[in-house]
Amino acid sequence: MRKKLLLLIPNLGLGGAQRVFHDHSVELGRQYTVTEAVFNLEGGNMYPSQNELVSLDVAGGGSPLEKLRNFARRITRLKALKHRLATDVCVSHLEGADYVNLLSKGSEKVILCIHGSKLHDANIRGAAGWLRKKVLMPGLYNRADRIVTVSRDINPELIGGFGVKPEKLVTINNFFEVKQIEEKAQEALTAAEQAVYEAAPVLVTSGRLSLQKNQAPLLDCFAALLKRQPAKLVFVGDGELRTELVAHARNLGLRVYEAWSAAELTPEYDVYFMGLQQNPFKYIRPATLFVFPSAWEGFPMALGEAMICGLPVVTTDCPTGPREILAPETSKPATPIRRAERATYGMLMPMLNHPASLTADLGVWTETLHELLQNVVERQHLGKLAQQRMQDFTREKIFSQWIDVIQDVLTR
Repeated sequence: MRKKLLLLIPNLGLGGAQRVFHDHSVELGRQYTVTEAVFNLEGGNMYPSQNELVSLDVAGGGSPLEKLRNFARRITRLKALKHRLATDVCVSHLEGADYVNLLSKGSEKVILCIHGSKLHDANIRGAAGWLRKKVLMPGLYNRADRIVTVSRDINPELIGGFGVKPEKLVTINNFFEVKQIEEKAQEALTAAEQAVYEAAPVLVTSGRLSLQKNQAPLLDCFAALLKRQPAKLVFVGDGELRTELVAHARNLGLRVYEAWSAAELTPEYDVYFMGLQQNPFKYIRPATLFVFPSAWEGFPMALGEAMICGLPVVTTDCPTGPREILAPETSKPATPIRRAERATYGMLMPMLNHPASLTADLGVWTETLHELLQNVVERQHLGKLAQQRMQDFTREKIFSQWIDVIQDVLTR
């Protein structure tokens, strides 16, 4: 009989972890009976698969007391669901789901999938952040049968910062549907979009407009770059910082296009907020450079997708993921880099969230972008190397590792 897997995530709204969850569900469904579970469907189901989806139907938010009650309800309902399905293995994605998975554990095996840095996540703050870092993670994570991290550099954080036993940990990078992305990237731009791309070199970035992605300093850097040469900056994505970022761009004197407004799309703007796009790859492939200013990551999907599209990439050397992708032969430096590093597969750059060095770091970014925009040979070379590197992260090469982990815990 096929073993029964339950995959748990807080929601199936837009997000990198949700996309990975979907990919795992589809692939694991080829070998196991897979059921998906979410806390609720308030964000909709942005990544549907062919597997059964069950909502625990427990809302989030509210007062601290309401949050505690909802937390208890999630544990109780997941425990009942595991029993009803006769679950063999429950795999949880994202921290909130991890706690509920561990506290509802019965005879089934439990695997956690850790998608990002915990030590550097600026969203983990305040009293709740203290509780998560000092009580929940150290107290619960070792109850898991196995913990899968998406980046090698998450492991020492979990061991040193939260006391996780090294033998619990295994790293399996995210995989990419390389051929599918390559095909989607060939979709043509509209005539108006093409006119923008032909007007000047285009810097493109994609991802949620959020604290983690740290796009505000990129606007500062771009404003400085415009004083040296023509260029366009294209944002693909949306998020809670949309209004803030648009206002910041305008305060810098940049001409801003917003896809959600009634304005006509023309080459007269400097910065283009294109919003959510069903096919972001068609905006990435024809660009000149991909820029990625994140403050922290896990194993960044947007960065890898840009590399599949053949773009030279310029990214912060943030925790975690970019160095592992671009410079796999090197280790995480003891102190943050303060200059541009020409890595094997792209450019690693200073982070843009250190106030004491921000002015100098922005200068390094501006100079590096200017030099790359002037050097077509180097850009083409980096783009080819980027495509080559992403062949290491195809579904076929990566996903067998997940099967091995699941089979291993089932036999223990």
